[in-house]
Amino acid sequence: MAVQAAEKDGIVLKAVEEEHLNDSLGNPGLISPDKEDLSRLLTVPFSGRIRGGMRPGKKIIVMGIVDLEPDSFDVSLTCGRESDKEGLPQDVALKLTARFSDRQFLRSARVSGKWTEVEASTVYFPFIPDQPFRIEIHCEHQRFRIFVDGHQLFDFYHKVKSLPCIDTVRIQGDLHITKLG
Repeated sequence: MAVQAAEKDGIVLKAVEEEHLNDSLGNPGLISPDKEDLSRLLTVPFSGRIRGGMRPGKKIIVMGIVDLEPDSFDVSLTCGRESDKEGLPQDVALKLTARFSDRQFLRSARVSGKWTEVEASTVYFPFIPDQPFRIEIHCEHQRFRIFVDGHQLFDFYHKVKSLPCIDTVRIQGDLHITKLG
């Protein structure tokens, strides 16, 4: 399995293919990939480093297309990339789950190995199968503010208090990523 990496708007993009890891971060040819390479980098499941971690004023943008017959997809902001290698569960500052069976857009966090209560209320479910979307996660001092397609849907108050430790974005499920920023 190959890992490919490139940096785009402060996020180090890494795509993992198949079952084996081969770190190619040192390959200077992948710093500014052409469109074909970039599409390979944005394969799901996706993991990318947030350079410098999160801080108030920073935002993460995920653009993609929902699969034709989706069950769900997740977008997570996590801490401690090194804990992956040790087999320890890393803290999850924010996990957004779009669940199509009951049209729920859920959010939760994991702190010290324990998941918080799932928050589920939204004004509407913004995702449509086979249609594009844009999720924006704005980091503020006390909370993340989540927008989908330009509409503010909800706030998620920080459970992980050390914002700079939030250094990874992970995306998985029934979607195709078209752009990250």
